[in-house]
Amino acid sequence: MKNQLIFFIFIVLSQTAFSQDIKVMDTTRRVASITYSKNGTEVKFTPKTPALTQIAGAPKAFYKHFWEFGDGDYSNEESPIKQYKKQDEYEVKYWATNVYDTGKPPTSRPKKIKIDNTSASAEDSASMTDDIELTRNREPMPSEEMVVVMSYKNYKDYATSGTLHLYFNEQKYRADNFELADTRVYNNEREIETTDFVFTNDVDDESGFYASSKNKINLLRARFRDSTEKEDLELTLAETKTLYKKSSTIEFDNMKPNEERNIFYTFKTTPEMLKDTSAIISIRSIYIPDNNYKTHKVKNMEMEIVTSHDPNKMSSNSTFLNYRLVRAKRPKFKIRFQNNGEGPASTIRLETDIPDMFDKGTINVEDMYPKVKICPKQEVSYSCLDTAYTNKQAIFTFKNIYLPGSEQKNVKDYDSTQGFVKYSLKFSKDFHKQKTKSKTAIIFDKNEPIITNYSTTRFLPGISIGAKAGYNSFSDLEDSKSYFVGATISPYKSYKWYWQVELLNSFHQYTGNTTVEERIEDSPTGIVNTRTTNTTTFDNVDWEIPILARYNINNYIGLGAGLQGMFSLSEENTESETVERAQVLNNGDLGEYSTISETENSTKSGFSNFRSGFLIEATAGFARIGPSVGARYVINFKEDFNYMQFYAIWKF
Repeated sequence: MKNQLIFFIFIVLSQTAFSQDIKVMDTTRRVASITYSKNGTEVKFTPKTPALTQIAGAPKAFYKHFWEFGDGDYSNEESPIKQYKKQDEYEVKYWATNVYDTGKPPTSRPKKIKIDNTSASAEDSASMTDDIELTRNREPMPSEEMVVVMSYKNYKDYATSGTLHLYFNEQKYRADNFELADTRVYNNEREIETTDFVFTNDVDDESGFYASSKNKINLLRARFRDSTEKEDLELTLAETKTLYKKSSTIEFDNMKPNEERNIFYTFKTTPEMLKDTSAIISIRSIYIPDNNYKTHKVKNMEMEIVTSHDPNKMSSNSTFLNYRLVRAKRPKFKIRFQNNGEGPASTIRLETDIPDMFDKGTINVEDMYPKVKICPKQEVSYSCLDTAYTNKQAIFTFKNIYLPGSEQKNVKDYDSTQGFVKYSLKFSKDFHKQKTKSKTAIIFDKNEPIITNYSTTRFLPGISIGAKAGYNSFSDLEDSKSYFVGATISPYKSYKWYWQVELLNSFHQYTGNTTVEERIEDSPTGIVNTRTTNTTTFDNVDWEIPILARYNINNYIGLGAGLQGMFSLSEENTESETVERAQVLNNGDLGEYSTISETENSTKSGFSNFRSGFLIEATAGFARIGPSVGARYVINFKEDFNYMQFYAIWKF
């Protein structure tokens, strides 16, 4: 009976705890729901979204919308009207993205809808302007869901069967940024595991490119070019695999001329996603429209990692740089903006910081939206982008444009109210390994400026190996001779503060204790003085392991301080005894000593004599990289074993 009572109490407590957990979950995540109404062949979808919590000081909060209708069609409108071509039951999905709102994006459950009234002439709401396109419903946010749509079009004049690749998770980031949670196809496409291809045809005449059936990388000869159309498929795939860790491959059949199709991917962003919210990451698609040939197109899509969905943002593809290799690189920056007004903007001014480490004179505008020409020196009446510079800033100004406002009447597509400028530039001739950050002031017409986040650049620590050799001076030891060679490891070419670890192998000879004992005694030849000398000498191979913090005052002078451990890897201790005798002369003086006997006894040991201490040092020369000389003083904590070290070092 007692056991049954305990079991009953356990069940009740478990159910109570479970119900409490559910309540906590419900209160921490908002939910958006799908509603719809039918009118003949038309279905109008309307979302029910939770109230927004306005970010203080930001423009008015709003939702961006993304609908997936279950037949391969999608829409970005808030309340789209849809016509289906076939009678069936469709599963409709909806994603709401909160902009200028303090909470997380709301979740939404799919809803099934049964369609009885159809329209054979219904057109898909999405219309392509290119043969392969990548779009997304939102920017990637750590631990959130994101939908990527890969749209493709048959631009041949005959029906084709081909292949699509989607690559993600860039190799340059240690952790994966995405997990592919779901792939949805609507035209009998199929996922495949292999990426091997066999081709039998030669060159097609439709501005495409083809090759042989061999696919070994060591046979590649073409140089990869950054173009949407490629001629060497093996080279494109090999190059892409060096940039991305994971991929998804899909084959399709019997695609009619000018037909458009969409494939939907749901990605779950990992908690380990790069935390730098000014970083640009990318995915890549490769479209092979006809498996009989090697004609293929490549499309990249760049995305900015965010912690909140703010369309006014500055980002960079160079958040982490290798300092050894940056001299020839051109870091890219992107400034995004959105007109949140009730009317269109005709002038947009972007005042962006340019850190001293970059050369403003090398700025090149890579891309922009609205798409306009670069302004000439004289005033013009057509739309253009003007570029100007101050000591600390670059100023990009869109002139004579029309960018609608998100609150403007009859504006349904929020993406049409957004724009951007992407630019690249080189490093200055003399720049140091230090973190930079820059922001942009965005000014719409004569309104108050909107200040973006900071876009940062950081350098990876890198590794610098140094060779070191020198002499240790022990002023308190007799007949001391100590030379050493060793190696150092530290971050490559650090700007100011950095850590350095060393391993030094020293060869040390010195004389330890020496005692002299004299006694006078009678002998057959008279009175003699007997002198006995006992000497201890050491011949050591020592390991010194310093760990220190260093500071570069400038390019030529550096200081350091730290701790050091030292022990004898091998020690040979030699004890010698010498007995000498001298005659005491009649006047009391001693004659010359003569050696009576000499004895010597040696012992060896290893891994002994551990000593710890504190060190300070200074170097002069090339402090960050290259050769320099230095002096170091080591103070041992317990024994009187202090010494001065003079050395030369070369860091690579």
